[in-house]
Amino acid sequence: MENSSQTGKPYFGFIRSPVRLLAAILVCNLAGVIGSVFTVTGPGSWYASIVKPSFNPPGFLFGPVWTTLYTLMGISLYLVWMEGLSGKRVTTAVIIFGIQLGLNIVWSFLFFGLRSPFLGLVEIIILWVFIAATIVLFHRISRPAAYLLVPYILWVTFASFLTYTIWTLNTPVAGV
Repeated sequence: MENSSQTGKPYFGFIRSPVRLLAAILVCNLAGVIGSVFTVTGPGSWYASIVKPSFNPPGFLFGPVWTTLYTLMGISLYLVWMEGLSGKRVTTAVIIFGIQLGLNIVWSFLFFGLRSPFLGLVEIIILWVFIAATIVLFHRISRPAAYLLVPYILWVTFASFLTYTIWTLNTPVAGV
């Protein structure tokens, strides 16, 4: 009896390579783990001591939201990766994806590690541009891959506004 990997047919609809799918999801979630090294938010932390807006989500929400987003990013990456890395379109899209994933980690370092909402704000704007570019490039290869990144860019849009607000609330006014 042939299995799906021998016939080239998907295992479960879109899963042609469970190993690649798992690898893509793990790589994306690893970015989250690396970023979380810099993210200290508990009592007595710098983050706990700064002024935050009323719309700042509760701390317990960030873990599940980011885990979901990283998992969706991994599935998205998998869908594009399965189109083959030999073509320039796919290779370029995966490189841009990798850059935005790295920028995702850098935000945590700048905002939490360096305790700089301003640097976090500058960086998250750059991150947003790379996410948008990734969505455009992925859309040319796999529409479902692009659509899976929509919750991510929406969350980063919100996080950008939150970062801006935290920066403005915690920036001393000159001459006061």
